[in-house]
Amino acid sequence: MSPVTAGVLQLLALIAALALAYRPLGDYMARVYSSEKHYKPEKWIYKAIGANPAAEMRWPAYLRAVLAFSAVSVLFLYALQRAQGILPGSLGFQAIDPDQAFNTAASFVANTNWQSYYGEQAMGHVVQTGGLAVQNFVSAAVGMAVAVALVRGFARSRTGELGNFWADLVRGTVRILLPIAVVGAIILVACGAIQNFAGIHEVGQFTGGTQQWNGGAVASQEVIKELGTNGGGYFNANSAHPFENPTPFSNLFEIFLILVIPFAMTRTFGRMVGNLRQGYAILATMATIWLGFTALMMWTEFAHHGPAFDVAGGAMEGKETRFGVGASAIFSVATTLTSTGAVNSFHSSYTGLGGGIQLLGMQLGEIAPGGVGSGLYGMLIMAIIAVFIAGLMVGRTPEYLGKKIGTREIKLAACYILITPALVLCFTAAAMALPTPPHSMLNSGAHGFSEVLYAYTSGANNNGSAFAGLNADTQWYNSTIGIAMLLGRFLPMVFVLALAGSLAEQKPVPETAGTLRTDKPLYTGLLVGTILIITGLTYFPALALGPLAEGLAS
Repeated sequence: MSPVTAGVLQLLALIAALALAYRPLGDYMARVYSSEKHYKPEKWIYKAIGANPAAEMRWPAYLRAVLAFSAVSVLFLYALQRAQGILPGSLGFQAIDPDQAFNTAASFVANTNWQSYYGEQAMGHVVQTGGLAVQNFVSAAVGMAVAVALVRGFARSRTGELGNFWADLVRGTVRILLPIAVVGAIILVACGAIQNFAGIHEVGQFTGGTQQWNGGAVASQEVIKELGTNGGGYFNANSAHPFENPTPFSNLFEIFLILVIPFAMTRTFGRMVGNLRQGYAILATMATIWLGFTALMMWTEFAHHGPAFDVAGGAMEGKETRFGVGASAIFSVATTLTSTGAVNSFHSSYTGLGGGIQLLGMQLGEIAPGGVGSGLYGMLIMAIIAVFIAGLMVGRTPEYLGKKIGTREIKLAACYILITPALVLCFTAAAMALPTPPHSMLNSGAHGFSEVLYAYTSGANNNGSAFAGLNADTQWYNSTIGIAMLLGRFLPMVFVLALAGSLAEQKPVPETAGTLRTDKPLYTGLLVGTILIITGLTYFPALALGPLAEGLAS
C-alpha cells in the first residue's frame, strides 16, 4: 500500500468515527447543559465552593465568575510550581523559575499548554497530576461554559440571564469530560501508553553511558490533553513520544479525541436553539475548512522534489516512521485548526508551505472545528459578521437566529476578531525590532521569522504548539507569550459574554420572505469566504514575509 493511500484511508476512517459519535454526543451535551437536575457529587462540589447552581447570572456576573475562577487557578498553579522542591513525588526536581512558572500557569489555565520546558526534566508527579492535568479538565470546561452561555443568548428572549457558570463548569467536567477521559485512558493503556507513578530509572547501555527515563500518569493526562484540546505533553516530544502515543491506532484515536467534542458541539448548538439545520450549517462550514486544509497539507508533504523525497515517499524529515506522512499531516492540521497544540511531528521540519498551512489554521481563529467551546463561539461570531456583510449587500437589517444584529452586536463581534491579530502582530513586531529576542531564533531569514510569528500566533490563539526552532525559555518570551496567552483567552470572552447578554435581552424577530436563510449551502459558502478573506487580509503581509517567502524559494 502506498503512503498516500494509507493516509487517505486513515482520513476516511477518522471521518466515519466522527460521524458515528456526532449525534449521540451532541444530543447528550445539550441535555447536560439544559438539565435542572444535580447529581450528588455535583452538590458536594457546589457546597464546597459555596455556589448556588440554581441562581441565574447576567453576563457581567457570568464574566466575573469566569475571571475569578481563572485568576485563582493561575495563582494556585504558580504556587504549586514554585513549591515543587518541597513537595512529595517531585522526583528530585527543584522549584520552577518565576518567569517560567508564570508562563506555565498562564498557559494551562488559558487552555494553551505552551511549554517552554522539558516536561520529563522539570515537573514531578504532583505538579503534573495535581496541577497540569487538573487544569486540562477545568480550562476546557470553562471554554465549553462560555460557548453554552452564547448559545443561550441566541435561544432566550427578553431576559439577560445566561445560566450559572458554576453549574456549567461542574457539569462540563463531571458529566462530559471525565467519563470520556476514563474510557479513553483505558484505551490508551491498552495501546501501550504508560500509567504509573514510577521514578526516574536508567535503561540500556548507550555510547557514553545510560539513558534516564521517567514514569508517570501519562495515559490519563494524554487523553484529557487531546479531549480538552489542551496539548501539553508529559514528555518534551509530546505525542511523538512512544510512551504517549505508541501505535498508529493510538495516533488515530488521539486525533479523534481532538476533534470529537468541537464537531459535536454544533449538534448541541442546533438542539439548544431548536433548529438542528442551523447546527448542520455550522458543521458544514467547519468540515469544509478542515477537509480543505487537510488535503492541502497532505499534498504539500507528499509532493516529491528530489531523490530523498522519492525514497522516503514524502517529506519525512521530523516525522515518526511509525506514523508516516499521511497520519502526521492529519494530526498537524487537527491540532492547529483546534486549540490543542499537541504534536506528533516536528512542525519546524514541514515544508515551507506546510508551515504556512499550520500558521493559517491558527490565524483563522481556530474555529474549524476549534477548541472545545472556543471553536463554537468563535464560529458563531464569524457567522454574525457574515450575516452583517450579507445585510450590507442587500440593504437589509441583518438578523441571525431571529435576533437583530445591530450596532452594539457588530461592535462586540468586531472587537472579538481584532483582539487576537493585534496581540500576534504587535508582539511579533516587538520581538523582531528589539535587539535581544532575535538571538533565540535557531534560523535566520524567512524561516527564523516564521518561528517567532508561530510562537505568538500559537500563544495568543491559545494553541500551544511550536515550530520548536525557537528558544522560548527566556525571560522575554516567557513573559510576553504568557501575557499574550492570558489576553488572547480572556479578552475575547468579555466580548462573547457581552454579546450573549445583548442577544438574550432582545425579543425574537419573525422570519419573513426577505430573511437570509442561514441554514442553506449559499450561506455556508458565504461564511467560509468571510473567514478566509478576513484572515487573509489580516495576516497576509506577515505570512508573505515568512512561510510564503520560504515556500516560493524552495
